[in-house]
Amino acid sequence: MLLLFPPGLDFVAAFFGCLYAGATAVPAYPPRPNRPQPRLRSIARDASPKVALANAALVAAREGLAAQVPELAGVAWLAADAVDPSAAGDWRPPELSPESLAFLQYTSGSTATPKGVMVSHGGLMANEELIRRAFGQSAESVIVGWLPLYHDMGLIGNVLQPLYAGGRCILMSPLAFLQRPARWLEAISRYRATTSGGPNFAYELCLKKASDERIAGLDLSSWTVAFNGAEPVRADTLDRFAARFAPCGFRREALFPCYGLAEATLFVTGGSPGAGPVVGSFAAGEIEQGRALEGGDRRLVSSGRAGAAHEVAIVDPETRERLDPGRIGEIWVAGPSVAAGYWNRQEATAESFAARTADGAGPFLRTGDLGFLRSGPLGAELFVTGRIKDLIIVRGRNHYPQDLELTAERSHPALRPGCGAAFSVERPAAWASGEIEERLVIVHELERGRQAEAEAAQEAIRSAIAEEHEVRVEDVVLIRVGTLPKTSSGKIQRRACRQLYLDGGLDVVLSSSPGGRAEAEPGETGSSAALIERAESGAEEGVLDRLRGLLAGLAEVGFPAAVRWPADRSLTALGL
Repeated sequence: MLLLFPPGLDFVAAFFGCLYAGATAVPAYPPRPNRPQPRLRSIARDASPKVALANAALVAAREGLAAQVPELAGVAWLAADAVDPSAAGDWRPPELSPESLAFLQYTSGSTATPKGVMVSHGGLMANEELIRRAFGQSAESVIVGWLPLYHDMGLIGNVLQPLYAGGRCILMSPLAFLQRPARWLEAISRYRATTSGGPNFAYELCLKKASDERIAGLDLSSWTVAFNGAEPVRADTLDRFAARFAPCGFRREALFPCYGLAEATLFVTGGSPGAGPVVGSFAAGEIEQGRALEGGDRRLVSSGRAGAAHEVAIVDPETRERLDPGRIGEIWVAGPSVAAGYWNRQEATAESFAARTADGAGPFLRTGDLGFLRSGPLGAELFVTGRIKDLIIVRGRNHYPQDLELTAERSHPALRPGCGAAFSVERPAAWASGEIEERLVIVHELERGRQAEAEAAQEAIRSAIAEEHEVRVEDVVLIRVGTLPKTSSGKIQRRACRQLYLDGGLDVVLSSSPGGRAEAEPGETGSSAALIERAESGAEEGVLDRLRGLLAGLAEVGFPAAVRWPADRSLTALGL
């Protein structure tokens, strides 16, 4: 049953309604008028729902939605807020077992390869117990959350966990947080929250946007578990957040780095409440060689230890041999929280969920993440170092490269089908000197004889990616026909393409940073913050020039490049 509700209590009620009915819930964001719906279309295509559960307003507009999402044309629609309450007397408890399917948790953003993780009732309960123990949750716990309810951390961590532990839950919309991150901290202070968190970027947004005036009077002393997961946890972020909000009563010991993924329902490893983060310093050169030797300048944050009845193993992905502590390999996970597999994808399920080590131990879930174990006083600590899979994580959101590549190739006729690569690179972060963050790069072959359309194709790629996937492209690189690295069987070699990009080895027709700039121009201000300040102070003449200056700062390009932007150019075409 497809759930199409905006964030809020209606969604929560509909989700529990599916559980009470014994129906398989498929949470999805409701369609937005006059916007592409790649994620919803892919979910509907993959899950083949029989019923769409929504509010009366959306049900009334279902005929118009058919043009946007033709995959829902034959689905029966049910308005949850129009159901006769007297029908409750007809309810009968469904026949369920721990192996029964509770809901499908979609991991992809996706237009090409959506995957619905099959979460069982038993696996869900096992993971909630893991979280309860790791976070120290009880009936006295107060959880504040803004994370989307259509994803594992928001639904399982912020809605189901307080219900499981008997605690209290206060929800706010993701948009309310993004518009003004201080709202999150204000809610923690107001409701005396004990548990709250999000991806690393959420803490960075608070550091960047929460002014002294906004945080004056905040009391964060009740916050005992500030979990940080879903993307690489930065040691510098933890340090600066703890120092910045110490005057508000925040304690560094509350910081709680953790690791998890949808295929394991949610939570896999974490520390101990009140113990604070464990940070190690390692030799960067040795990390690249697969060895974690202490005593260098690369700071890595421990994601904690595996919970009860669960196992984390570090395995050589080629030989499938277990690796000793301090050796870097693929992170494999086993335990009752691991999901049953991917919906209607037997081959992918066998590959990811039924792995066995060289000595036959298993089955394990192959996460595709890289890491190592280090002995600690309470057990083996997991340190995540990177990924062997091509999954791209930008600000806590997963993006599958094949989906981004398909969107790019469809954006303009001058682009060769099946000849693009999407990958991420690390770049200096705008929010902290010396810190880095992941940025998206698209490399694509341009058809022969269409060089004159290169600039238009660049803008089309950037606009389509921003519109369909809501992520900004750092660089769009158009290359000559036949020069994209591929295997002998025609598969795209993304990592080889990434290395050529970093080494300057691509046969480039046109390369750009956001805004259409190929290289720095004379007279540009180097800092995006300085560009915004300059525009806000009125240093540019005229309203449009001041707006261009603001946008140039946000898009991280120089103002002279922005002067060429026509007034009717869309914000998504600028990568915003």
